[in-house]
Amino acid sequence: MTAPTRPLGHLYLVATPRPGQSEAEFLRRVEDALSGGVDTLQLRCKADSGQYGEARPYIALAERLRDLAHARNVPFFVNDRVDVALAAGADGVHLGQNDLPVEWARLMAPGLRVGRSTHRPEDAARALAEAPAYFATGPVHATPTKPGRVAAGLDYVRHVAALRPALPWYAIGGIDLSNVQAVLDAGATRIAVVRAVLDADDCAAAAHALREALMVNG
Repeated sequence: MTAPTRPLGHLYLVATPRPGQSEAEFLRRVEDALSGGVDTLQLRCKADSGQYGEARPYIALAERLRDLAHARNVPFFVNDRVDVALAAGADGVHLGQNDLPVEWARLMAPGLRVGRSTHRPEDAARALAEAPAYFATGPVHATPTKPGRVAAGLDYVRHVAALRPALPWYAIGGIDLSNVQAVLDAGATRIAVVRAVLDADDCAAAAHALREALMVNG
């Protein structure tokens, strides 16, 4: 049976477990974010992330997030790891510029949708040629989520918007309620966030506020 193609939304949460945070608390925050309006979800656990650095615990956590997402018909992606995405029944995998090439991911897992990170105009041009399910544009602002990564800035958002891509694309990087309007004014219609929702006192309220901003500008 062919798996359903869940529609990509406009508010994308990249969920990364926080050091010292219990799994139960992490799952609660993700569920609250989904309740508040997050409509695309990714789990990101890096190799040096301690508890989830190896495949088995990464898969187990991914399965739990998959269930939370799919209960709301929200597409679920796994960062970087094609094997984990396949094992966990994810909708897709998100690949950075230094991750597995898109063509290899498609050969290994033709049923997975592939998302792509881009940081420069040449990355965007390559993404358009690769035709992933979507691509991310940023980081718009410097962020501790990507230490050492130079901010691409609003100019890069404007550049991508001017291309009028046929593919869905998300502005990402340091976006929160205080600066989201500038990002939307630059031409973005979809955003991806991490700290603005996951680290908020009230994840549902934070997601709802960002979703409202997107709808007003939609």
